[in-house]
Amino acid sequence: MSDTEKRETGTAFMPKFDSNGLLGAIVQDSASGEVLMFAFMNAEALAMTQDTGIAHFWSRSRGKLWMKGESSGHTLRVVEMLVDCDQDALVLKVEPAGPACHTGQRSCFYRALDGKDLRSIHPDE
Repeated sequence: MSDTEKRETGTAFMPKFDSNGLLGAIVQDSASGEVLMFAFMNAEALAMTQDTGIAHFWSRSRGKLWMKGESSGHTLRVVEMLVDCDQDALVLKVEPAGPACHTGQRSCFYRALDGKDLRSIHPDE
């Protein structure tokens, strides 16, 4: 069996990092299913997440590992990790301890494209 076949149909976890050593991670509330955020993980962030059960990511802009909630306390406890077919993207199902977005919104996806403008999808918040 080729590595591609092993990766796509086997049971071994063989994450496929891109040329920058990253893979995408969609973060989803485990209770509601709401998409909370998207971030990148490198091998260290993935290992820290697996070891601690708390979501860790790689900041491309700061060039460093970071734990979600390290300054705000709004951590993301990982309940389950889903792996896509070719193992280059993850879905982290989490229990958030507060808002996931640095703006204070519960999700980073709090606006919708309306023509050429953005509108809040939670106008009462």
